[in-house]
Amino acid sequence: MNDTLDEPPSSYNEYSYIHFTIVAAVALCLCIVGLVGNVIVFWYLRFKIQRNKYTVYIMNLSAADALFIIFTMLLLMVNINTLVGTDPDFIGKENLYLSIEIFFDTMQYSGMFILTAISMERCSAVLFPFWYQSHRPRNLSTIMCTALWILGCLESLLENLVCTTEAFMAKTIACSAVQIIVFVLAIGICLPIMVISSFTLLAKVKRTFTQRYTPKLYIVIIIAVFVFILSVLPFTFVWFLMFFRLLQTDLTTTSLFYATVFSTVLNCTANPYIYFIVGEKWKQKSPHSIQEALQRAFREEDYENNDSQSNKTTNTSSQTNLTAAF
Repeated sequence: MNDTLDEPPSSYNEYSYIHFTIVAAVALCLCIVGLVGNVIVFWYLRFKIQRNKYTVYIMNLSAADALFIIFTMLLLMVNINTLVGTDPDFIGKENLYLSIEIFFDTMQYSGMFILTAISMERCSAVLFPFWYQSHRPRNLSTIMCTALWILGCLESLLENLVCTTEAFMAKTIACSAVQIIVFVLAIGICLPIMVISSFTLLAKVKRTFTQRYTPKLYIVIIIAVFVFILSVLPFTFVWFLMFFRLLQTDLTTTSLFYATVFSTVLNCTANPYIYFIVGEKWKQKSPHSIQEALQRAFREEDYENNDSQSNKTTNTSSQTNLTAAF
C-alpha cells in the first residue's frame, strides 16, 4: 500500500478532506474495539488456557491482528495530520510513513498466512486423520508460525522497498513483478486453500451436527475465513487492477486506500469476537465466561479422540466378529 495523501490530488473537491477525516476517525474508534478484543484473546491463550496446536496459531493470529491495528492507528493519525493538521509535511514524515507501512504490511500478510495455515492443517486432520495423528511433528505449529512471520516480513520489505510510491506510479518492471507476487500469494495460493479447507470443514460440520458434541473449532475457522475473504481479498484484487491503470483517478485511489484500511481493520476486529460468540454458552453465566468461551472454542482434542475412539470401536468389533467366525 502506498502513500496517496502527500499531495492533494486535483480531482478532490474542497470538502473531500472532511469525508476522509471522518472515515479515518471512525476507523480509529473501530481500532480501539479490535485492539481490546485481540489483547484479551492473546492474554488468555498465552497465560490462562492450556496450549494445544491450534491455540498456538490463534495466539499468533491475535498478536498479528493487535499489532496490525496499532500500526493502522499510527498510519491513520499521520493521514489525519496530512488532511487537517497544522504541519502536514513535518520533517521525517516520509521515513516515518515507510516504517509504519513496513510493519503494517508485515502484520497483514503474516495474519493472512497464519489463517491459511490454520484452515489447511485442520482440513488435513479431517481428510487424513490417521496420517495426521501419527506423522504430524510435535512442534509444527510453532515452526509454521515462525516461518510465516518471516515470510510476511520478507513480502512486506519486498513490496515497500522495491515497489515505492514512485515505482508504483511509474509501473516499473521490478514493481510489476512484486505486485504479481503479492497477488499470486493472496489470490492464487491463500484463497484456494482457504476455500477448499472451509468447504471440507463445512461438510464435516454437517456430518457431526447430530452428534453429541459440536465442532466449535471448525465453526470458528469457517467464519474467520469467510469474514477474511469478504473483507480483505477483494481489495487485494482491486489494488492489483489499479496498478495496471484500470482505476486511474486520484480520488478513487485515496478512497480505495481508506476502504482497504477500514475493511482490514474490520476483519481484525471481528476475529476475537467470533471466538467469544462461538465459544459462549448462552444459558450459563460465570465469572470466568471469557476463559471458558475460549476453551470451548478451541477445544479440539475431544473431536479427534471421539473420531479415534469410534474407529477403534469399529476395528475391535470387526476383529471380534472375525474371531467368532473362525
